[in-house]
Amino acid sequence: MTSDDPQGASLSYEKILERELENALREINRPSKGVFLSGVAAGLNVSFGALFMAMALTFSPSFPSPLVKQVTLALLSSVGFLFVVLGQTELFTAHTTMAVLPVLDGRTSVRKVGRLWGNVYVSNLLGCAAFAAFIAVLGPAFGIVTPAAAESLATALVDHPWWVVLLSGVVAGWLMGLMTWLVAATRDTVSRVLIIVIVAAAIGFAPFHHALLGTTEVLTGLLLGQTVSVADYGHFLLWTTLGNVLGGSVLVALVNYGHVALAGDVVDVDFEASTETERDEKA
Repeated sequence: MTSDDPQGASLSYEKILERELENALREINRPSKGVFLSGVAAGLNVSFGALFMAMALTFSPSFPSPLVKQVTLALLSSVGFLFVVLGQTELFTAHTTMAVLPVLDGRTSVRKVGRLWGNVYVSNLLGCAAFAAFIAVLGPAFGIVTPAAAESLATALVDHPWWVVLLSGVVAGWLMGLMTWLVAATRDTVSRVLIIVIVAAAIGFAPFHHALLGTTEVLTGLLLGQTVSVADYGHFLLWTTLGNVLGGSVLVALVNYGHVALAGDVVDVDFEASTETERDEKA
């Protein structure tokens, strides 16, 4: 990747915001079918984190300490996010931050962002559900995922009051928003990998509630176990999604955009991206 700064210093926050705006406008104006397929791929890819965590609990039901267990599961959960971000597929919890920025900057409409969110959200859930079914079929048959391991992951997410799930989802959405912001600030793959692993592992360490990775975990527990119900999944999905949206769009997108705007800096998205947006709006 070429450097925007000849001195090799880190990008300024104006440049980061420019880059995020360009990426958001590009995704908003992509054909819906392409976004949908990319969203399904993202749901499948992020679910590898759930598979690897379940495998770890299957192969090692007991750990030396709770700390070792949570660190191990956190690092394994980050693998799915690596696949998504480096593979450049569409994940809803990234768009809750990125897609809001052009609305705040007056470059696109709420309707277009809502359409993008709906497309990505549904396609992500379909990908996660398909992967959960895959784990439920292959895991026990292959001896790599037991019902006990699947239930352990699922119950850690569903056995909480609604307000705990909501606030936990806010933290996860906040961290996902920070991930997209920090990845946009980096210029090399090694730095991006480190950022993704650190931030994604922070989500998995608690674990904080992430609507998509958690969907794979809860649905796998629902399919393989006896203690998780459809109502549990609905409870999880509703409050987690709301929390993720609030964390990504308010605590990251609004705050990061606001501090640039209040500083009096002009965000100047490149001419080509702006022209594409205007052309699509006229079509």
